[in-house]
Amino acid sequence: MRIPPRIAVIGSAVALSSALLAGGATAATATAPAPVTAVSFSVAKITAVGEICHSKLPSQAHDTLELIEKGGPFPYEQDGTVFKNREGILPSQTNGYYHEYTVVTPGAPTRGAKRIVTGSKAQEDYYTADHYKSFDLVKYGC
Repeated sequence: MRIPPRIAVIGSAVALSSALLAGGATAATATAPAPVTAVSFSVAKITAVGEICHSKLPSQAHDTLELIEKGGPFPYEQDGTVFKNREGILPSQTNGYYHEYTVVTPGAPTRGAKRIVTGSKAQEDYYTADHYKSFDLVKYGC
């Protein structure tokens, strides 16, 4: 699994903040820090949008993309419903911009965790294999 560089930066920022809150020295400080009376920092929002070549998608994702192109019929009643991006991982858009579709997982007793999420105006397709924890933008022509 590829860990985006921003994770390492955020981890360092959290470690530095923790050390400063505890009053300890860090490698970044040559002298002991002054007492802290109030600390204000923001935690960066972690997003995980990568890219995946269309040819690297599982065959079931290809099947789902073909169904989307044809307009169905879809195997699950939830297919085609609005994806609200509650996780905030995909680029922010108005409600109704994204729609989700199930990628069948062979042997799974339920819908499984794999989905294709489409964006309506830019016609982008995103693949998630981990139920919305991360997304990969599907790149065509590679």
